[in-house]
Amino acid sequence: MSGSRASLRISVNSLRAHKRRFAGTFTAVLLGVAFLAGTLVMGDTLRGSFDTMFAGATGSTDAVVRSSNVVTVSGEGQGTRQPVRTDLIRRIEKTPGVAAAAANIQGSGQLVGSNGKPIGGQGPPTLAGNWIDDPELNPYQLAEGRVPATSGEVVVNRGAADKGGLRIGDRTVLRTPDPVQVTVVGLATFGGEDGMAQVTFTGMTQADAEKYLTPKPGEAASIQVRAGPGTGQQELVDALMPVLPKGVEAITGQESTAENQDMISGQFLNLFTTLLLVFSGIVLLVATFSIYNTFAIVIAQRTRENALLRALGASRRQVVGSTLFEAAVVALVASAAGLLGGIGIAAGLQALFPLIGFPFPEGPLVISGLSMLLPLAVGVIVCLGSALMPAVRAGRTAPLAALRETAVDHSAASTKRAYAGTGIALAGIGLILAGVVAGPSIRLAAAGAVMALAAFVVLGPVAASVAVRVLGRPLDRLRGVSGSLAKRNALRSPKRTAATATALMIGVAVVSLFTVFGASLKATMDQTVSRSFAGDVAVSAPAFGAGGSGLSPKLAPAVAAQPEVATAVGLGKGVAEVDGAGRRLTVTDTAALDRSFDLGTVHGSLDGLGSNGMAVADTEAGKRGWKPGSTASLAFTDGTEQTFTVRAVFEQSELAGDYVITREAWAPHRGQDSDTLIAVTFKDGVSTSDGTAAVEKTAAAYGNPEVQTRDEYARSAAGAIDMMLTLVYALLALAVVIALLGIANTLTLAIHERTRELGLLRAVGQTRNQLRAMVRWESVLVAAFGTAGGLMLGGLLGWVLVKASEGAGDTTFAFAVPPVQLLVVALVGLVAGGVAGWRPARRAARLDVLRAIATE
Repeated sequence: MSGSRASLRISVNSLRAHKRRFAGTFTAVLLGVAFLAGTLVMGDTLRGSFDTMFAGATGSTDAVVRSSNVVTVSGEGQGTRQPVRTDLIRRIEKTPGVAAAAANIQGSGQLVGSNGKPIGGQGPPTLAGNWIDDPELNPYQLAEGRVPATSGEVVVNRGAADKGGLRIGDRTVLRTPDPVQVTVVGLATFGGEDGMAQVTFTGMTQADAEKYLTPKPGEAASIQVRAGPGTGQQELVDALMPVLPKGVEAITGQESTAENQDMISGQFLNLFTTLLLVFSGIVLLVATFSIYNTFAIVIAQRTRENALLRALGASRRQVVGSTLFEAAVVALVASAAGLLGGIGIAAGLQALFPLIGFPFPEGPLVISGLSMLLPLAVGVIVCLGSALMPAVRAGRTAPLAALRETAVDHSAASTKRAYAGTGIALAGIGLILAGVVAGPSIRLAAAGAVMALAAFVVLGPVAASVAVRVLGRPLDRLRGVSGSLAKRNALRSPKRTAATATALMIGVAVVSLFTVFGASLKATMDQTVSRSFAGDVAVSAPAFGAGGSGLSPKLAPAVAAQPEVATAVGLGKGVAEVDGAGRRLTVTDTAALDRSFDLGTVHGSLDGLGSNGMAVADTEAGKRGWKPGSTASLAFTDGTEQTFTVRAVFEQSELAGDYVITREAWAPHRGQDSDTLIAVTFKDGVSTSDGTAAVEKTAAAYGNPEVQTRDEYARSAAGAIDMMLTLVYALLALAVVIALLGIANTLTLAIHERTRELGLLRAVGQTRNQLRAMVRWESVLVAAFGTAGGLMLGGLLGWVLVKASEGAGDTTFAFAVPPVQLLVVALVGLVAGGVAGWRPARRAARLDVLRAIATE
């Protein structure tokens, strides 16, 4: 017991005496825990805010009557439902327990702002519908102005009005997608907020909503029902079910609210928090290497101290326990500080998002027990796990080591490590090849990628000696003696150099991975447009997410009628179940499709598909064993099933889609009709400028959609990738900062270790500037080694991700390596290495020469 108390007392005294040694570890744990805690708190806060907003907006709706016929396509949330007849309202209002019922007509409608540009549409939907007069059934509440009373009058959610610079009394255009001239007469809120995040809403009269948003009058997306006093929601639903026709169902208001909340959580919040959690994991992984390196150096420096403890009777267990106690204290204090930092990060994000265009609902921070306990546990486990191997090494210190000078880790890479690393690398390459070439299998490719990362870590000390010699060769000529000494210092302990550089390597690898993958996606889009788009210009709707109202189906015929235009083909969209599975349909003029789109080899004929024929991509036809003349059953949202004959099988489907039918075939089943893309081909002799001017003049009457050349269309389609990369770089900046803190901390500890040596160098004539340069260049060499390894690993993982994504679908991906972006990453790594060495170099230059020489 007394030995344990003595060990504990020694650990406490050591922490007090060497606080600076653990500064880097403290910072790494704090930042990692703060990022994880902030992510969890932000996710809980957003879910709580959306739940409160939905509950407040729809709390008075006791039942929702809707069609039970729904077609769900992957990535489209709740699916597409058949409308219900509004004449059901009279029957519903006569049902016992019903106080009121109202039609809820809903479709796409994108407002044009005061600057002539559409509002929203880059992801979140732009909704339009009828303004429900019963305030208890309307999820939107009138905040200013009045409700729409005559045709052309609308109420707009206040967030959309502010974004578009619209005020009450302003006239503007609503794309439905046909342009409709409207006047803003009121502003509304949703659940007390200016809007439902970035979703926009335009409320019209019921007559206008039926005219512009439904294929025929007398239909609505659903019917909202309010119960009378004393009638519960389930009781109301039970009373409604017997009076509803076949194919129509009723659900409670609570169930409807839960579905909407799940849709927000499933489509956005889960993706958002998962992305942040992934980056939290990367940050903690980087922190692990920094923590390990700090403890490894500290233990090496305390070899003599630990040996004295052993000589005085301390057991191995006590020495290990003493080291782990120090790690536990650092972990607990840093993790606790990280929790506070995480709450601050969440509060900062909550304030920042509205400023950058993400108006999340307001609400207090939701701090759950899990969001605090999990980061605390992770921080402690990561710190203790990182310190475990150095602690075990400390326990193995022989008592006779007390007779030697303070030990410095000069260990080189062993032959066993080289063989082990090579074996892991070969196994990883084998799994990667099996996953992306022989498979394809995403699981095998991912396992191979993990083994490749492990191989880089294991082989780090082996590669460090060679890499530092090669990378440091120019220093001999450029920086003279200071450069040579910097290189020799980096070569002293390959293990230490590799461990220090590994943290930066992981950060650079992930940055390079996403850079390569983003460039490959852009190259794939360029390849797709170049291969499949045969038109001269494109008129397109937003390509990112489900936002926007699309293009009017009347626009393509109007453009085709211009004297400069040879062909204008619009691509519409529809959904149906094909053999029980939801599939997207492309609705178009199939006879003119191959004039503006290169479909490759076509078996059969696209002419004369009529109302019961379809064209299918060869990938889908191959899966189902179809060929021209085969038949398939398509089930539509209106509850009808129809047998279609495959009359053509085409080779390329990137833009045309997998299933193509005529507008004639889609007309009986369509909802709100719109096109997503119009391909325009000019007549011979018409210049691009003249043809584009003619198309733009025609398009101006249809909401003024953007007209782009093929290259502009390809670049705009890739715009979401640039947004993704910007977010990725911002998130990874924290991981790189932790890695650089690790380099700075390692150099600081190394300077403490080499105090006497530095004093001797100053004594024999080295100037302060030369000493500073030596330390800074050592930092740059370590950073260069980590950056080079990260670029190679990131390029490999980027290739694996591209090939695995190609194997998971039918798209042929183009692998691209962006040299300029990767060069920028390399330069940033080198410059950052110099910055990381600035403070240690400054500290080294301030050492007193005589005191340094006298240091043991």
